[in-house]
Amino acid sequence: MTPDLESLRLLTMVAELGSLGQAAERLGVSQPAASKRLALLERRLGLSLVDRGRRGSALTVEGKAVCQWAGRVLAEVDALMVGVAALRADHAQDLTLASSMTLAEHFVPGWIGALRRRSPDVYVSLKVTNSEQVAALATEGRIGLGFIEAPTVPRGLSSRQVGADRLAVVVAPGHPWARRRRPVDLDELARTRLIVREPGSGTRETLDRLLAGAGARPLMVLDANVAMRSAVIAGVGPAVLSAVTVRDDLAERRMVEVPVAGVDLTRRLRAVWPRGRRLVGAAEELLRIAVQTGRSPG
Repeated sequence: MTPDLESLRLLTMVAELGSLGQAAERLGVSQPAASKRLALLERRLGLSLVDRGRRGSALTVEGKAVCQWAGRVLAEVDALMVGVAALRADHAQDLTLASSMTLAEHFVPGWIGALRRRSPDVYVSLKVTNSEQVAALATEGRIGLGFIEAPTVPRGLSSRQVGADRLAVVVAPGHPWARRRRPVDLDELARTRLIVREPGSGTRETLDRLLAGAGARPLMVLDANVAMRSAVIAGVGPAVLSAVTVRDDLAERRMVEVPVAGVDLTRRLRAVWPRGRRLVGAAEELLRIAVQTGRSPG
C-alpha cells in the first residue's frame, strides 16, 4: 500500500531530531500515536525503518534510503500545493505573475514557495501561457513579473537571467533513432517532420532559430508539454522538448534522447518586466530568489 504523507513527514522528522518523542511533539501528535503510525508505515513497506533505543531513535540503512526518497516526495507535494494556491487565487493580489509553461511546471512553484516562507502574507496570482504571451502581458504592464524561455527579449522589457535549460531531441524506444549509433545533425533534423510546440512558445522559437531557412514542416503542433510527451511515448514521431520536462520519462525508458551534433541546445531562462519600472517589494524578492536558486548547484 502507498504510504500516507503524514507518515513520511514523521519519518523525516525522526531522522532530523533523532527522537520519536520530539518528532511527535513537533508534528502535534502523541508519542503513542506517532509510534503506531511509524509501525504501520514499516508494515506497509515491509521494511524496518527505525531502531528505537534508550538514547533515542536512529534510522536503519533502509530507513535512511526511504527517508531520502520521502524528502523528495514531500518537496514535490509542497511545490504542488503552492502552485495550486497561486493558480486558484481570486482576490486582490500583491503580486501578479505570468510564466511560460516549462518554467511554470518545473521552477516557478518552488520560487513562490520560498517567497511565501519569507513573506507569508504575500498573495500571488500566476498565469501560465507561452513566452510570447508572457512578454506581451509584461509589455502592457498587466503583470508585475514574467518568466520566459525564449532566445530573445522583446523591446521595451528589462530582463534578468534566472537559470538555464537544455532542449533534447526525444523519441519512443521503438523509433529507429533510438538504436542509431551516431548523432543526428541539424540537416537531418531539419528534413525530419517533428512534433513541435505552437508558435509563440519559447521552445518553438528556439527550434525555429536552429533550423532557420530549412523549410522544415512539422509533423504535429501541440500547445502543451504533456501532450507532446504523450505523442512521443505513443510513437507518433520525434520531438524537441526541455530536458527537465522529459527527465522522468528518460529515466524510466519511456523515451530515448537522441544526441545532436554540432549545436549547443542550452538556452537561458529569464525574468522580464516593463523597462523603466523598478521592481520593489514581493516582485524584487521573488526575482532575488529565482536568481539565487538558478545559481545553486543542481
